[in-house]
Amino acid sequence: MCNLYRLTTPTDAIAGLFGAQTGPAPNVAEEIYPGYPGLVVVSGQIRSMTWGFPRAMKSKRTGLPIKPRTVNNAREDKLATPFWRDSFVNRRCLIPVSAWAEAQGEEGRMTRTWYAVPGDAPFAVAGIWRPTSEWGDAYSMVMVDNCAFMAEVHDRMPTILHRDTWDAWLHGTPEEAFALCRIWDGQLLLDATPEPWAKPRQRTPSSPTLL
Repeated sequence: MCNLYRLTTPTDAIAGLFGAQTGPAPNVAEEIYPGYPGLVVVSGQIRSMTWGFPRAMKSKRTGLPIKPRTVNNAREDKLATPFWRDSFVNRRCLIPVSAWAEAQGEEGRMTRTWYAVPGDAPFAVAGIWRPTSEWGDAYSMVMVDNCAFMAEVHDRMPTILHRDTWDAWLHGTPEEAFALCRIWDGQLLLDATPEPWAKPRQRTPSSPTLL
């Protein structure tokens, strides 16, 4: 699953690549974590939304509501379940990504291994979104089984969309969109870094508190 990704391309360049319009420059960090703002393409616009759907939680001790859990990844085999179905059918989006990270190594000493599609431009990951009362509009990445290239790191990966399928993901029928939820068949670049997996995060004024 993906719990960290990077977007290093300026918003204007992203708008040109995705054929979308952009308003005032959104306040988004280059490294994006669950519960923090990221950019998505929806309805011909570049928009800032919170990464992760809120799931209502209750205290095991008191039974009272507590801060919601951030659910930032949607498995493709769960898209027909009540939590995801309406968003998948009615509100699909593209998520521009420069690279995503997976944790590697021993517990407590994990480092960041980054994966990217060759080329200078960001690639598109399949996403879904919905309005929330907790964080405003929020989005989630759609996950599929991993490709052989990253088999030793994780059993799931983001759904990377070829450019000629972007419109079908956004505007196709649910059946057409679901057919695009498949294992990536292109090349990937790997960058195994010594960066610690857990390190201080850049906050933005609109960031919700993480659990």
